Amino acid sequence: MKIGELARRTGLSASRIRFYEASGLIEARRLGNGYRDYPEDAVQRLEVITCGQQAGFSLEEMRALTLEPTGGANRHERLLASLKGKVVEIEAMQARLAQSRTHLLALIAGIEGKPVDISCEENAQRLLARLRENDEPHSQAT
Repeated sequence: MKIGELARRTGLSASRIRFYEASGLIEARRLGNGYRDYPEDAVQRLEVITCGQQAGFSLEEMRALTLEPTGGANRHERLLASLKGKVVEIEAMQARLAQSRTHLLALIAGIEGKPVDISCEENAQRLLARLRENDEPHSQAT
């Protein structure tokens, strides 16, 4: 199938499809007139790549998952391990984001609740000192 048909069927732009081809994720054979001719399985491969990227997989990770020889228990196990690993990465990112959110909300509250008798600079120093205290390892307290 030509690139226009592949783009229509996958919802991807022709330039994105050419990018995936240049990256080695899909292949096309060249016709005598120079047009690209994509195999039927390119639709499914592109859908898998798009879905994987939306789930947070890099192109390199997608290459490892999609270019392996088909079939076999090893591929199944690698796919499961990759998916589980991505969940762990997402959970770690969520924890970092939650901590950042907590810090930002504390800063906002500290700025909004600035005592009237101190300057903005003194308040900033006070808030930063408070954040440093909260970030210190708790092992010193034992």
